[in-house]
Order: sequence, then structure tokens, then C-alpha cells
Amino acid sequence: MTINKTQENGKLILAIEGRLDTTTAPQFQNVLIPAFDKAKEVMLDFKNLVYVSSAGLRVLLMGQKTAKAKSCSMTVTGVSDDVMEILEMTGFSDMLTII
Repeated sequence: MTINKTQENGKLILAIEGRLDTTTAPQFQNVLIPAFDKAKEVMLDFKNLVYVSSAGLRVLLMGQKTAKAKSCSMTVTGVSDDVMEILEMTGFSDMLTII
């Protein structure tokens, strides 16, 4: 998994490439959670994310809770049909702001 970070109009964009699974979830967590200390808006670009496991979903939930606790926002964009199916089956499509 690769995480590319860019700043745009005060928004931090994290573009995730590859698989978000048991192996890569800790790396994602180490980038996502501290991001809310640096930016009020964090956008996750999933355009090149091909798979997300339960470990990845756990980190997304942690990110959502952290954003709420710090009065920040977290949005998800570029979700593929395969990843959207996982988010819908698990109910995460209702918890996350997906644009």
C-alpha cells in the first residue's frame, strides 16, 4: 500500500493505493490519526484502493471517531464498486461521508 499526501486549500488529501488489510492497516492508522492534528479537513482518495479488510475498516472507524472528537471532518472519495460493496455490506457507507 502507498499513501500519497497533498495539501489543497487547507484540506489534507490522503490518496491510498493498493490493499488496506491486516498488513497495511497499522501503516494507514499511523498516517490517518495524526492527520487530524494538522488539518481540520481530511479527504481520503480511494480511487486506487482495490480492497479493504476488517482491519482497514477498523482504522476508518477510528478515523471517523477521531475526526468527530477533534471537530474535524473526514470524507471519502473515488470509491470503486468493489470497495463500495464492502462498505455497504458492513454498514460503513452509512457511517462515512462518501462523495
